[in-house]
Amino acid sequence: MEWTGARYADKPTVEVHTWIAAPSARVWALVADVELMPRLSSELQSVEWLDGRSGPAPGARFIGRSKHEAFGEWATTSHVVEYEPSRTFAWAVEDPQRPSAIWRFTLAPQDGGTLLTEWMQMGPGRSGLSYAIDRMPEKEQKIVFVRMREFEANMTVTLEKIKKLAESTGSTEGTRTSGEVGL
Repeated sequence: MEWTGARYADKPTVEVHTWIAAPSARVWALVADVELMPRLSSELQSVEWLDGRSGPAPGARFIGRSKHEAFGEWATTSHVVEYEPSRTFAWAVEDPQRPSAIWRFTLAPQDGGTLLTEWMQMGPGRSGLSYAIDRMPEKEQKIVFVRMREFEANMTVTLEKIKKLAESTGSTEGTRTSGEVGL
C-alpha cells in the first residue's frame, strides 16, 4: 500500500484479491461462514449470529469480538447489507446508515476457478480508531495509513487461508464442527 495521505473522513478503502483453483460454490461456502473467520484472522476472535440466525441473509446481524495489541478488546455488531449467494457478501459495522466500516467479499468465475476479492472501507461513522485520532489529530494521516496497511496485510493472509482451504482436496463441510481447518 502506498501513502495516500487519506484522512478518516475520506473513507479510505483497501482491496485485496486472489485467484483460487476451485469452483465459486466451494469458495462461497467458506466466505459465507463468518463463524470460520476467527480461525483465519489474527484480530477477529469470535463471531456469533444474532436474532436466532445461523447464516447470512439480508438484514441479518452478527456480533464480532476482536483483539488488537494497541486497541485492546472490543465487540461490534455488524449488519448484512449485501447478499447475493456465490457472488457478494457485505456487512456494515455498527450503524448500517453510518457504519464505522463496511466489509465485502465478491466472487467471480475466472479461468476455470474463482477470483475472490475482499474490500473494506473505513468510516464514515466513528470507530475505535477515531479515539486515537482525537488524542493525536496532528498524526491523523499516519494513524489512518498504518491501520489501512494492517488491514491490507490481514486481509491478504485471510485470502491466502481461504485459498488453501478451497483448493484442498478435502471437503469444506464440517469445517466448523471439526475444530480443524487444515491451517
